[in-house]
Amino acid sequence: MTEPSPAPALHVSGLRKTFGDFTAVDDVDLEIAPRGSLAVVGESGSGKTTTARMIAGLEKPTAGTVLLGGRGHPGRRARTAERMRFAREVQMVFQDPYSSLDRRQRVGDGLAEVLTLHTDLREAALAERVTELLDHVGLDERQAAALPRALSGGQRQRVAIARALAVRPRLLVLDEAVAALDVSVQAQILGLLADIRRRTEVAYLFITHDLGIVRHICDDVAVMYRGRVVERGPAATVLTAPEDPYTRRLLDSVPRRGWKPTRHTPRNGTPT
Repeated sequence: MTEPSPAPALHVSGLRKTFGDFTAVDDVDLEIAPRGSLAVVGESGSGKTTTARMIAGLEKPTAGTVLLGGRGHPGRRARTAERMRFAREVQMVFQDPYSSLDRRQRVGDGLAEVLTLHTDLREAALAERVTELLDHVGLDERQAAALPRALSGGQRQRVAIARALAVRPRLLVLDEAVAALDVSVQAQILGLLADIRRRTEVAYLFITHDLGIVRHICDDVAVMYRGRVVERGPAATVLTAPEDPYTRRLLDSVPRRGWKPTRHTPRNGTPT
């Protein structure tokens, strides 16, 4: 008798979000396999960040379902333990780590606080786990004793990733997580994320406008335009043989050797 296939790390169906008369996200379906990696790409205003916030539980969908490991979001009236369980299932890393870290709290203390809230670790075991997490992202006791302002941008993003991984989430949502870093630091963080994915059970949802990132870190791609997914598939296929005019326009805008800006081409294929 064959064992049943594991539930997807993330399954999104018919996701929709309206703000008054404006529809920011419209009928979005997404799925990520356990330990998989999906990039949601598009320009500013395409709805990708709103989609991410609904998946992370930071925005309430107008319609649709979000399942993590086969289980949905707990409602606002759910017990605290159930809401805490969901918080452990999905964690988010933002573009600006400085704004998401407590500026008055030392890095090690911040990690210890998260672990104390979500686990039974205390004293020596707690300190050991903090050290393990910092080592996991390439930091040490010097950074553990520092305030966020004393760290570089890349180091702060490593701290944010360590904090997100502290509760061993099923899904890590990275919203433009390397966009504010210079190219060399971007490469280091992407290498770190690739290594973490190999060593853990976590799945990734990348929200990005940078197709260069997609090529290096993601298995699959979903392209959003005006709140809807217009193309999806394996990254290698979508990035080398795109079918939708909007996807082709995104790819044509990526600087490369001999690159020249082209005129704006909307989805109907008529240049403007």
